[in-house]
Amino acid sequence: MGYRVLETDDIPAYLRERGHWPDGEEITVREVSDGNINRVFLASNADGTRGLALKQALPWVRVAGPSWPLSPDRADAEARAYEQVAKVAPDKIPAIHGYDPEHHALVMEDLSDLEVLRTALNEGAPYGPHTSARIGEFVAQLTFATSDFGMSSADRKALLAVSVNPELCKITEDVVLSEPYIEHEHNHWHEGVDDLASEFRADDRLRTEVADLRHTFMTGAQALLHGDLHTGSIMVGEREGAPVVRVFDPEFSFVGPIGYDLGLYWANALVSEERARALDTLTDHPEQLRLSWEAFETEFRRLWPARVDTFFDDAYLDRFLRRVWTDAVGFAGTEIVRRVIGFAHLTDLTTLPDPVAASRRTLLLGRELIVRRGELTDVAAVRALVDPLA
Repeated sequence: MGYRVLETDDIPAYLRERGHWPDGEEITVREVSDGNINRVFLASNADGTRGLALKQALPWVRVAGPSWPLSPDRADAEARAYEQVAKVAPDKIPAIHGYDPEHHALVMEDLSDLEVLRTALNEGAPYGPHTSARIGEFVAQLTFATSDFGMSSADRKALLAVSVNPELCKITEDVVLSEPYIEHEHNHWHEGVDDLASEFRADDRLRTEVADLRHTFMTGAQALLHGDLHTGSIMVGEREGAPVVRVFDPEFSFVGPIGYDLGLYWANALVSEERARALDTLTDHPEQLRLSWEAFETEFRRLWPARVDTFFDDAYLDRFLRRVWTDAVGFAGTEIVRRVIGFAHLTDLTTLPDPVAASRRTLLLGRELIVRRGELTDVAAVRALVDPLA
C-alpha cells in the first residue's frame, strides 16, 4: 500500500491488523498531537484497562503543511534510538510495542497517566528529588554505551553508519545554531527584546563562539544522543507510589557531542527557573543543573571500568568530562537564545503575564553561557552568573 497519513478513524483497524489489539474489543481513539512534525493518537478500551499510543511521522512540518516538506524517515532514527536505550536504560523510556517502517509509525506504551514535565513546571510544580538525576543518568547510560568507550570499534562504525539523520540535524544547525544570529524569516520575538535581538545579530564575538559550537555539533561524533532533550520531551509522575521519569520523542537522535543533550536540558531548566522567579513560585529550580550533572558524572564514572579500550586512562576521563561540561554550558546558551529570538519559543516565557523582563534576563544569560563557557568550570560558577540576573 505504501505510506499514507493515518487519521483517527484508521487507528482501530491499524492496531488490530498488526496484532496490537485483540479482535472484538472496542477501541476509543483520540488525537493528542502537540509538536510540530508528528501526529500522536491514544487508543483505549471501554474500561481503560488497555491503552496504547501511536505516533506517526508526517511528511511535512505540521505548522506549515506541505510547503515545508520533511521526510518521515526521521521515525527510523527514533526507532533506532529507542532500541539502543532499551538495552541500557529501559526504565527511562516508554515500552515500545512495534515499529512500522512503511508508515513510519511507532506503537508504544500509553503515558497519559503521566504529565509532560514542562506542563507540570508551568503549573507551579517542583521538579522533585528524582527528575533531574534520572535525566543525568539517562544521558550517561545512553552515551557511554554508544561511545568509543562502551562499544567495539566495529560496532561503533556500524552505529555511525545507520544513525545519520541529515534532515533533522540540518534543522538544528539552522534553527538553533545559526538563524537566531542573522536576519531570517523564521525568527520572531517580543518587541520588548528588539534591542537585544539587534545587538546579538551585530555581536561578532557571539557569532564566532556560536560558529564554534555549531562546528562541534556537526563534527563531534562522541555518542548517540536523544537530540531534542527538553522539558517537553520528558514525562513525570508516580506509579504505585514511586516516582516515574520517562524520556520520549528521540527523533532528532544522531551521533554527536554529549554536551548537546545536557545543554538542552539545562537551558530549559534555567528558563523554567526564570518563569518561577517571575511568578514568585521558585522552589527547587536552582538545584537542577547540579543534580543532573552530578548524576551524569557519577554514572559515567561508574561505567568507566567497563570501557572496551583501557588505553583511555582515568586522567583522560577527567579531561573528557571537562570537555563535555564546557560543551554543555555553551549549548545551553544557544538553546536559551533560540527559544527567545528564534523560531520556536517556550511557553515558560510566552504565557507569563509580562514576559519581557524574564525574556531579557534569559537572553543575557544565554549570551554569557556561550561566550564565557570556558571560564564557567563548575556549577557554582554558573550559579554565580545566574543569581545576579534575578
